Formats: sequence, structure tokens, C-alpha cells
Amino acid sequence: MKLLTPLFLGAAALAAAAAPENPNRYESIRQEIRQSIARGNNWLASQQKPEGHWDDGQLPAFTALALNAIVRDPNLDRSAKFPEHLEKGFTWLLAQQKEDGGIYNRGLSVYNTATAVTALMAAGRKDFEPAVVKARKHLIDNQWDIGQKKESDNPNDGGVGYGSDPSHTDLSNTYLAIEALALSKKVVEDGNFGEQPDLDWDSAVKFLSRCQNLEETNDQPWASNDPKNKGGFAYSPFESKAGEEKNPEGRTALRSYGSMSYAGLLSFIYAKLSANDPRVIAVKEWLGRNYTLDENPGMGGQGLYYYYQTMAKALSAANVDMLPLEGGKQADWRNELAGKLLASQRENGSWVNENGRWMESNPVLVTAFTVLALEQIHDSIPVK
Repeated sequence: MKLLTPLFLGAAALAAAAAPENPNRYESIRQEIRQSIARGNNWLASQQKPEGHWDDGQLPAFTALALNAIVRDPNLDRSAKFPEHLEKGFTWLLAQQKEDGGIYNRGLSVYNTATAVTALMAAGRKDFEPAVVKARKHLIDNQWDIGQKKESDNPNDGGVGYGSDPSHTDLSNTYLAIEALALSKKVVEDGNFGEQPDLDWDSAVKFLSRCQNLEETNDQPWASNDPKNKGGFAYSPFESKAGEEKNPEGRTALRSYGSMSYAGLLSFIYAKLSANDPRVIAVKEWLGRNYTLDENPGMGGQGLYYYYQTMAKALSAANVDMLPLEGGKQADWRNELAGKLLASQRENGSWVNENGRWMESNPVLVTAFTVLALEQIHDSIPVK
């Protein structure tokens, strides 16, 4: 398929030429972002099923991601009633909620529920709040604490898994659950829902630390301060999707990689760790050393658009304007990432990854990821 017209292809060049000290460096690309978001969301709207869901109805996360992308569109009139396709989509999504509070069908209850809560919160509607409160409890109930209670004596403790798989926890599901709980916490605080449970945040931070390559704060034997890995994150305290390697001391280390490192940074921020915390400093340094838009560092093309979305969310939440790189350089990450995404949009308004790992051959999933990344960039652009 053809890529974008020259108007949109020019974004990458604009991004490269933008001087960081120029206060108007986002002026041109901001308008291109809005147009690209509109085209992406128009394509998503065209993919909605007659029943109201997107793609596989057994995985409500597809619908939640599409709804989240459409409802966050800066072109949407938030003062007016939602258009019919949004109403229909949210009605379908809410109808998937189970007695245990989860919003899921074919398993993967945490992934689907967390993604659904994030979409419901983006809608900003009071009538969605009771469902959000029920879904929060489902996510909290899936936080692990095995062995001695409240002791974090098992590396899985504090983390969250898929919900349907009792074998392990992982950073990807934990970050999604943390994000959903952090974004929805005000609903519980401000609403009339009585006493509600909360995540064990100290235990969650312990789990996050056990996924990070930082010997000072990770008590797992694989943690490495080798500069190639120091500060970055693995998939879990037991596994890295980027594999293993021998560190200079001869120990086996789990390799750090890009998407999980941004997920780790975002999770630390939602857990309210200080910007001066050594774990936060270390992951930012790893991200600066490994900054690239050509691949998901450590994974190549695998999970590339998941990587782009977590990058946009994490750097926005961390209030990073220019990302420090090695050698005193800086990355104007908003302009550069926006330019990359604009240039890869297909003629029909969608995106897709040539590498199909983790379902990224599915254009509904990838288009939702990308629109959300562009919306995050758009919303985080400083107002001069």
C-alpha cells in the first residue's frame, strides 16, 4: 500500500530540522498530528462490528483501545453527546463485565480489564464510574502475595499476571493494571462508593525493582550493572523477551529492552517515586543510551508500536521535554516520534507492523496504539 502524501512525509524532515531552543518548534507538526489522528480514527470507526465491538469480541481490549483512541481525539467535541458509534462501543464494552468485576471474555482478564478501565476513564463520564469501581477490585484482587503474607518473599509478589494464568506475574500486565488503577483512583476518592480496597503499592514497587537491572535495588541474582543493561527492565523477575547474556563477572543477566523499560518508568511514576530516586534516574539513563525510533531496543521490530506508545506515555508522564542522550546530546522526542509515525501511516489512515509478533500484524491494534501515541504527544506539547 502507498504511504502518506508528501504533506505528511514532510513531518520527519521538519522534526529533524527543528531546533530544540525554538519555542515554536511544534507549530507545524501539531497540525499534522491532528490531521493524522482524525484519519486514523476515521479508519478505526469504519472497522467497528455491527454489534458494537472491534475485531475479536472475545478480547475486549481491542474495543477498549479503539474507544480510547477515538474518545481522546482532540478534534472531538467533548461538550456534545458522544456520536452513535462511540455510544454503541461503550455499551458493548460495559456489557462484557463479569460478576467478579473483570471486563473480559476469553481469559486474559487483567489485560482486558485494565485496558477497558483506561478507556472508560478517558470517556470522563459519571455513569461509567460504578463499572470502573467494580473493575478496580478485579485488578487489585489479581495482585500476587504468595508465601508469607505482606513479606514479598516470592519474586512474583506485588506483580500482576494475565489473571487466567496462575504461573507467573509480568511487568506488562502489572504496568497496565497500575496505570488503570492510578488513572481511576480519583473516582474512588471522590465518589460515594464506601470503603474500597487499594493496591499494595509498596509490594508493587518491590516487584518493579525486581524487574530492573540495578544491583543496588534488585535482590535477584541476575541483576546487572553492566552498562549495556544497567537501569533497563526485563519482562519479569524470571524472564526477558530479549534473552540472556553473560555479564563481565560471568553471571547470567536478563537483557534489558525498550518497551519494558518505558513501562517500568511509567509504573514508577504512577507509584509516585521521586524523580531523584536512583531507580528512576537509572532507567532514564538506560533509555537515553538506547534511544532509537528504528526498533524496539533489544527486540528489533517485535512489539514496535507497543514500544512507541509506552515511550510517548512514559516520557510525557515524566515531564521530559528533551531526552538526554550520550555525549551531551538531546533528543527532541516529540517531534522525532511524531514524524516517524506520520511517515508510516498508510493511505487508508491505518498503521500496521511488518513484524507480526504480539498481534502487531493486526491493523486495528496497531492503529489504536499509534493514534494513542500521537494523542499523547499532542496533549503533552508545551503551550507557549
